[in-house]
Amino acid sequence: MSATPEVRAPRSGEITRGVIRWAVKSVVFSAILAAVLFSCAGRVDWARGWLYLGIVLAVQIADAAVLIPRSADLLAERSKMQEGAKRWDVPLAAAMAWTPMVVAVIAALDERFDWSPEMGIQLSIFAALVGTGGALFTLWAMAANRFFSGLVRIQSERGHTVASAGPYRFVRHPGYVGATLFSLLAPLMLASLWAFIPAAAGLAVTAVRTALEDRTLQAELPGYAEYARRVRYRLLPGIW
Repeated sequence: MSATPEVRAPRSGEITRGVIRWAVKSVVFSAILAAVLFSCAGRVDWARGWLYLGIVLAVQIADAAVLIPRSADLLAERSKMQEGAKRWDVPLAAAMAWTPMVVAVIAALDERFDWSPEMGIQLSIFAALVGTGGALFTLWAMAANRFFSGLVRIQSERGHTVASAGPYRFVRHPGYVGATLFSLLAPLMLASLWAFIPAAAGLAVTAVRTALEDRTLQAELPGYAEYARRVRYRLLPGIW
């Protein structure tokens, strides 16, 4: 008989260091994004570029404001690769994480060289509002699931259990729903039809990752198979 894995509560110092790592990574990502947007566009007075960057910064601040008081250990978990992460998930997670950056590069070059036809600013603002809603939907999923790891793994040392509250009542992977919505609307925020190419590639990666993660959870996480029978759909209610 195999022994039950010991649940170990992380020390406050470990959590603090993890939160700092997460914050530094977020700041570095935003700085790189800003440099990419305005260097590729060839100018800093690009309103849509500032709109996109502003939304990314606002979402990061919202993540910190919501999660640090209630789930600081989750941010520490997400700050680095943890033991037990599935190897197949590493490239998929990286591709998803950097899709917004690739979208920004293509859109900024589009702005510089006028590849796409003109789009009304109203469309960009509408896309920004809905895309922000998608990002906040992902934040809701993170707040409802303290095991919302950056990489697929069974977090036995943290007492991993099935999340079924909040948006998990509707779909099994709501975090991916929100991220996909933001990614698909980003090209409209930035008025670039060409940016839909990396956004669509990101959607394909998300679908593959969702399927593999769901299979892993059903096989390895106690209670998940029963949850999957109750909540039938992975991403899209009534479809998949």
